[in-house]
Amino acid sequence: MRLVIDCFKLVKGAGKSIGIYNLALNLVRELASHPDGNELIVLGNAYNKKDFDISPVQFIEIHKNPHSRITCILWELFEVSLRVRRLKADKVLFPRGYASMLHLTRESVIIHDMIPFYYHEHYPAYFNRLENFYIMWRLKASARRADDVITISEASRRDIVKYAGTPADRITVINNGYNRITPREYEEPEEAYILAVTSGLPHKNAEGIVKSYEQYCRMAENPLALKIVGIDDCSPFTSDAAAIRGITCIRYVEKNEDLYQLIYGARVFLFLSLIEGFGFPPIEAMQLGTAVICSGVSSLPEVAGDAAVYVNPDDHGEVARALTDLLGDETKIRRLCDQGFENVKRFSWDRTGKKYREVLFR
Repeated sequence: MRLVIDCFKLVKGAGKSIGIYNLALNLVRELASHPDGNELIVLGNAYNKKDFDISPVQFIEIHKNPHSRITCILWELFEVSLRVRRLKADKVLFPRGYASMLHLTRESVIIHDMIPFYYHEHYPAYFNRLENFYIMWRLKASARRADDVITISEASRRDIVKYAGTPADRITVINNGYNRITPREYEEPEEAYILAVTSGLPHKNAEGIVKSYEQYCRMAENPLALKIVGIDDCSPFTSDAAAIRGITCIRYVEKNEDLYQLIYGARVFLFLSLIEGFGFPPIEAMQLGTAVICSGVSSLPEVAGDAAVYVNPDDHGEVARALTDLLGDETKIRRLCDQGFENVKRFSWDRTGKKYREVLFR
């Protein structure tokens, strides 16, 4: 079989969807390591050639600008199908969630989440409405027309059924694989702290993190400091002087090793996202031996299993009490760490790659 994988729009960097980029890259690597007589072609760009030009994959660089919105729209609507037909492909995989409108060959699409619909319901003014309607329309069309619809969690499958009307039995759930963090000697912190990972997007709930920490500072006799990765300022969310003094904001961590050091050094890892397609950060914390408190919503209970303390991300008092209770219970912290090490074993790329090969090469 000749399989084409459309990676033209994938670009890695701050503000980009690193989760989708990493899934596509790891999937290409996994398929390349087990070609089983199949021919693999990646359509990429000048920015991702270094990562995706992997033997024995045939990498074709598309000499267009993946940062241009109009270029990307024309590409996903029409040009990619014409290119795939010229390559005489048997099937094309779209890892970003948007299949082509022309549907000139068999198509597989990975729909990671339906978060644009969540924004339409809860934050209608946050994004350009026309742009968000376009994204919702494309997701619906892709979920309804693709030959294979793949998603990364049962929570996302439920959302695809809800918003696109695709029957559940037409959607295959394949959990993301996880790259093991290479063991190394991480430094012990000079002072204990809590770590949270978020972003400026409303569904990542930076406000909930800051307000929960504000209440925690009032509850705890000697509150730990909080480090937040993903924003550069907490003052829009609180005017509490004690909370502001205790918070350090880190807008972006470029190197994985630096992020892993932060996670490893934390006493507790806090993740209060309101909706996720999967949710890698708690898995990273578990592998690094850090106890996790996270939202009990969306895909997160499915991913974190029995290795986390779950909270209502909208109930700041509940989060504060969970922090206070866990930080005062060394036995529970050790138990969560042990359960975390076991939980991450469920997400291997060997298992994930095998499931993708079963779908893509059938």
